[in-house]
Amino acid sequence: MTTTALDFDPYDHDPQRWGVSLSQSAELMLPCLDAAGARSVVEVGAFAGDLTRVLVAWAAGAGATVGAVDPAPQPALEALAHEHPQLELIRATSLEALPTLALPDAIVIDGDHNWHTVSEELRLISERAPGAELPLLLFHDVSWPHARRDDYHQAGAIPAAARHPVAGSGGGIFPGEPGLRPGGGLPYPNSAALEGGPRNGVRTAVEDFAAGRQDVRFVAVPVFFGFGAAWSTRAPWSDAVAAVLDPWDRHPLLERLEANRVHHLALGQTRQHELWTEQGRRAGQEAVLRRLLESRAFALAERLSRLRRRAGVAPGSAEVSRAEVRRVLDAAD
Repeated sequence: MTTTALDFDPYDHDPQRWGVSLSQSAELMLPCLDAAGARSVVEVGAFAGDLTRVLVAWAAGAGATVGAVDPAPQPALEALAHEHPQLELIRATSLEALPTLALPDAIVIDGDHNWHTVSEELRLISERAPGAELPLLLFHDVSWPHARRDDYHQAGAIPAAARHPVAGSGGGIFPGEPGLRPGGGLPYPNSAALEGGPRNGVRTAVEDFAAGRQDVRFVAVPVFFGFGAAWSTRAPWSDAVAAVLDPWDRHPLLERLEANRVHHLALGQTRQHELWTEQGRRAGQEAVLRRLLESRAFALAERLSRLRRRAGVAPGSAEVSRAEVRRVLDAAD
């Protein structure tokens, strides 16, 4: 076995520490690659290269090659490709690249997280490998939030008939709520406005694919938004991969842990939104008070109020002075 624990911070490009990178599941993924005897891996949706870095390190020990498919690679991925000539950077979409690239032993699918794109990716792969030669397929986002809810990098690029209404700025998504939560939840404006139903989400696409091929097994591990694997049970290495993943497949303890994790992620975003809203409200109030201090009308009213009190016209009336307003503003600072 050539697998090792992560030797870098998997939150490099994840400042809010959501655990969005598939590199978080490397300790599961790499043993699968070893069990399948993979000597070539293609990663679809490499983005900044967090997982690519893990695959390149693994490939150095396994004598394997790595390809990274991404139409708009980030500078960190470009730098990684420059440092490691054995890494092939393929600047194309998955649907452009998959029909033409040499079919690898394993394919990581972590690109556009919607039913249409994932289904098309699997169709293109399956047409080239209809039997036991199907590569080991590895997936991200087979758990909440995109298991049953599409997300679109560019919604206009998805055929209208295969596209769900998009959330937009109408609210965030929250575990257990199929619609949108106004002013709360995780901010996914490019996700489907409604969770569930047919042809919606990554996991739905993988399950539909597996249902259409009697020889395909699908495993889902509920960690870090969901790690999935699918392969032909007729492959000579099928039992070896199953031995790696069987203890983790749909594990109820992991399901509870992940449900708890995403609940607190969404709750934290909700609290943050509430805080920003309250800060905005207070900032607006402060701006009004500062304008009031500079107002000639307020200065005149203050003088008039003082004169009326001295003349005994309104002896019980409360006086609001500029000094009092300044004390309130100073306390807010």
